[in-house]
Amino acid sequence: MIMTPRLSKAVLTSHITFSVGWLGAVAVFLALAITGLTSPNIQLVRSSYLAMELSAWFVIVPFSLTSLFTGIIQAVGTRWGLFKYYWIVVKLFLTVASTALLLLHLQPIRYLADAAADASFSNAQQAGQLIQLIAKAGAAVLVLIAITTISVYKPWGKTPFAGKGNPLLAKQINGKNAKKPWVFYVLAGLLGLLIIFILLHHLFGGGMPRH
Repeated sequence: MIMTPRLSKAVLTSHITFSVGWLGAVAVFLALAITGLTSPNIQLVRSSYLAMELSAWFVIVPFSLTSLFTGIIQAVGTRWGLFKYYWIVVKLFLTVASTALLLLHLQPIRYLADAAADASFSNAQQAGQLIQLIAKAGAAVLVLIAITTISVYKPWGKTPFAGKGNPLLAKQINGKNAKKPWVFYVLAGLLGLLIIFILLHHLFGGGMPRH
């Protein structure tokens, strides 16, 4: 079902707003994490840890889920479709993967906030955990910038799904894809391997330290 132009603009506006907000919130989270690692002021460090948890739960998570939800609605409800263009498929994959990884990393974020509330808190003891979060937040910023770039430039062509029900269009698409389909598959494969590596590291090699 195709949305009306007015509804489509409303959904697109919401999608852009929450997507940019997500990127900004992650950038703020990164700044707080770096402050928590480098500041000699223990009270500022404690505040940074607590602010990281609040920003993650009440800004980053809602914005990421809303960005994903509105993006799917925008694709399905317009001529673009969800699987008709490679750039939309890649963008969807990156957004879903980023959201999933964010949800997986809420536990270490909460751990740091709990540690900051402890009377015996020392930021030196949390340095390793914080460095990991800084690295992953930095990677998240790059991924979100990549998603924004893909949205603007719309690289790659149509997928075979775009020609479904239209034999002539399907033939044209298959002819074009026969020349350069490897670009999409190589990118998707590399991204898949990266996500699998991060998940395995998180689940089996990055267990939470105990109090």
